[in-house]
Amino acid sequence: MNILLWHVHGSWTTAFVQGRHRYLLPVLPEGGPWGGGRPAAWEWPVSAVEVTPEQLADEQVDVVVLQRPEEFELAACWLRRIPGRHVPAVFLEHNAPRGHAATSRHPVADRDDVTLVHVTHFNAVMWDAGTTRSTVVEHGIVDPGPRYTGDLASAAVVVNEPLRRRRVTGTDLLPAFAEVLPLDVFGMGTDGISEYLGPGVRGCGDLPQHRMHREMAKRRVYLHPLRWTSLGLSLIEAMQLGMPVVSLASTEACEAVPATAGVCSTDPARLARALQECLADPGLARERGAAARQHALARYGLGRFLDDWDQVLDDASNNRPRRGTRPVAESRR
Repeated sequence: MNILLWHVHGSWTTAFVQGRHRYLLPVLPEGGPWGGGRPAAWEWPVSAVEVTPEQLADEQVDVVVLQRPEEFELAACWLRRIPGRHVPAVFLEHNAPRGHAATSRHPVADRDDVTLVHVTHFNAVMWDAGTTRSTVVEHGIVDPGPRYTGDLASAAVVVNEPLRRRRVTGTDLLPAFAEVLPLDVFGMGTDGISEYLGPGVRGCGDLPQHRMHREMAKRRVYLHPLRWTSLGLSLIEAMQLGMPVVSLASTEACEAVPATAGVCSTDPARLARALQECLADPGLARERGAAARQHALARYGLGRFLDDWDQVLDDASNNRPRRGTRPVAESRR
């Protein structure tokens, strides 16, 4: 198939483009959120192809994978075909709802021209999609390999913009955990975090993925303190690296972290004790890390992920509406 999608979420898209299809990624001279094309820092297969809006008008597109509401209009402009009417479409929702979670209406609620795909069962339960066809394709990632050594007596944390997002990311919990062992925080906006949270919380910056994996695997344990998030791919990556996991039991985390892999709890004191256990007993940490890797490979392996997506794409394509075109406004830049 020829699949049109925008590069919105780096790790998710990296896994998605490993499939057997041809992936069309819009590119604009100025880049930006609507025309970023292929990211230079990621190793993607040659089947992920950059296309301009002008080229898209003449491309055979079998399915459009939409990820933001604005993409409905943009895809119609650039394809000169309406997603869901002239070309099959699915809408991928990466996030848990914000605000009043249990009563949040999804942007594609009550539509009969698109299938809504969630990345976790928690998200699917929380979003109100009305009558829109919905399904779940759980995450899958490219296996980073069993790199865990745990030589450094510290915990790895991966979170973007921890100072801006604070309670959402559990940033306020970090100083108490840092009393047990130092925390090395990776991600965007982590530079200078020690000035605000104390010397035990060390910012490591936004590293390229392969470097971040190498550095994470040196730490004794992975800490996942986020209060409200879709299931973070960094948590799955840590588990596939072979790291033991200590996680706040919010959103989908309890599904992702089995008891053999570490501790998942809503009690910060229990999480602190789990960090202490890994610090004091490297053998126990390695045992939990091995179990974490085994579980993550089985549940969040790339093969299962791509097979599930092939089923979604096949279903969408087989329900293809009658071909046709409809004049639309000029493409916006």
